[in-house]
Amino acid sequence: MDTDDLDIDTLVSMFSDFFMSTYMKIINELLAHYPEQKSLEVDYKDLELYDDQLADFLIKNPDLGIKAAESAIEDMNLKAPGTGFLFKPHVRIFNHPDVESRLIEDLTSIQINTLVGFKGVITRRGDMMHQVIQTMYRCMLCDAEVRVEVEKNFIPPKRCPECKKMTLAQVEEQNVYEDYQRAEIQELLERVTGGAPAAHIQLELKDDLVNSIAPGDNVEAVGILRVRKPIKAKQSNMVYLRYIEVINVRSLRKDFEEIEITSEEEAQIIDLSKNPNIEHIFVESFALGIYGHTEVKKALLLQLFGGTKGKIMPGGLSIRDQVHVLLIGDPGISKTRFLQFVTAIAPKSIYASGKGTSGVGLTVAAEKDELSDGGWTLKAGALVLANGGIVCVDEFDKINEDNQAALHEVMESGQISVAKAGIVARFNAKTSVLAAANPKYGRFDQTKNLADQFNISPTLLSRFDLIFPIVDVLDEEKDIKLAKHILKTHRRDPEIMQKAPIDTDMLRKYIAYARRHVNPELSQAAADKIEQFYIDLRRMGKDMGSVAITPRYLEGLVRLAESNAKLRLSNIVEEHDSDMAIELMNYVMKQVMIDRQTGAFDADIIATGMSKTDRDKKKSIDTIMDIVREILKTYDSAGIKLIIEEAERYGVDKHTAERMLAELIKRGELYEHEHGHVRIP
Repeated sequence: MDTDDLDIDTLVSMFSDFFMSTYMKIINELLAHYPEQKSLEVDYKDLELYDDQLADFLIKNPDLGIKAAESAIEDMNLKAPGTGFLFKPHVRIFNHPDVESRLIEDLTSIQINTLVGFKGVITRRGDMMHQVIQTMYRCMLCDAEVRVEVEKNFIPPKRCPECKKMTLAQVEEQNVYEDYQRAEIQELLERVTGGAPAAHIQLELKDDLVNSIAPGDNVEAVGILRVRKPIKAKQSNMVYLRYIEVINVRSLRKDFEEIEITSEEEAQIIDLSKNPNIEHIFVESFALGIYGHTEVKKALLLQLFGGTKGKIMPGGLSIRDQVHVLLIGDPGISKTRFLQFVTAIAPKSIYASGKGTSGVGLTVAAEKDELSDGGWTLKAGALVLANGGIVCVDEFDKINEDNQAALHEVMESGQISVAKAGIVARFNAKTSVLAAANPKYGRFDQTKNLADQFNISPTLLSRFDLIFPIVDVLDEEKDIKLAKHILKTHRRDPEIMQKAPIDTDMLRKYIAYARRHVNPELSQAAADKIEQFYIDLRRMGKDMGSVAITPRYLEGLVRLAESNAKLRLSNIVEEHDSDMAIELMNYVMKQVMIDRQTGAFDADIIATGMSKTDRDKKKSIDTIMDIVREILKTYDSAGIKLIIEEAERYGVDKHTAERMLAELIKRGELYEHEHGHVRIP
């Protein structure tokens, strides 16, 4: 049968038979919730199975096909129980045959006015507006009234049907409206081919589809490809803009949870998890081309697994499960390669460079465009687009302080609060952050506290669960091993090029399975282990007069222990998992939280950017300067002997006072007026 020339009555009859034979149960369920729920979702595969020619006709002639389908339901004369509303739902198609393969950039003029399907990520959404779907005209002479449906390419009537005069005027009070909204969708980042920009296209949403999506959502869109002239285009300009009149849009969660795993692969994953050396096997399989850095590999693996989801504090606040990691170190030691490998493993990931990144590029930008008829709209940045995934930021230290400040809320609560251009909004950004940076002066100075050489604000540093300073140490034995490894890689030596214990695809699916099915709970033994570690460090800090660890790192330990339990596919966080988390935290603390002058743990090196020794030194210097200012109110100059005597009264011993005075003179904040006397310049 040739379906190209089917008339509307035949199509209505064909759709009526399809609904009666296949969808009556679903129609009755929808009828019970009508008009709160207005749409009947129809699986294209069901229609294709019933009549492949009718399904093909719907693709080529969606306007006529969908109108016929909705008329077929209307002709059933069903009424919503208890309301008396005539049952007239929208027919919304999903599972378009091209949705998995078609890219936005593949939509060409051939597809204009046909039904298309694709996947993408919502980048911005305009305000809700209201579109007239039915209006009335009244004759200004004879008062005759004409009610008309406002459809596509609507032309207003001008001649009165009664008196035949050109005297019709619209009666706006009689308009019937439908909700209307514009949005923009962009190609999924994981589907963009190398070097190509991500294509985007505008969406038009109507009625119950309005506000069903938000920036950062991954969606499957089905709609009709339309074209229209640009708003400000000249009459002679024959170039048209394209957009999608959306028929259906379904939210996806395109992260680890959406990776397809067969029953055979599931059995393989479960069998693999029973291996007592599973943690070692994972580390051996991770970033195979990078020599050494075992602790970093462990940390990045745990970051990919993440902590237990859905935990809520008393009072309703959620507890983040994302693990944030910072790699900071000398140039040329594989930091960028670690980021690239993680980006390749995670299905939903964004890679950004600090030099080309702004605060609004990471969070949310306010833009003025035609989505809201010239108003302001919010466009999602990298952290929103990667919601549920991971953002890898290289050269993190090159982001200026104002833009670094945009990350504070995201890294702590997984949300972005926006107040821009009169718009107040909040976006989900449950995104893990993996950042790489260089030391403040290019390389680490081993004689100073490493944390003093980070060009990142202390408030932001403290939000990272783990900070790895990667130092290029001159060690001949290690250098020989590293050189041999790199050279063997370039020669494609069989010893180096052998397959990893777990290949990348299985690694990704194992992590996906763990994130989907495993939500471990903290056992009492594991909790006691973490508690003891925390209390011991706090007690040690009290004895030394410093803060060795803060509650924020206590939560980080719990997240890391949960992640390690996920790696083992265990729903219980055991003592072994706590040991692994403590081992990693200890490694990091010994690198960045030890005061080189006292040898004590001091979390304030990260939290405030100043160790206890530095604070004491600053306090002593401030005391000396206050004493000098007080003496100079009475005398022309301040005697050093008198300054030291006064300093001892304020708790600064003689040797410290002499050392501080010498430093102040060296820095030029004081100068010797004559032997044994100083002044302020």
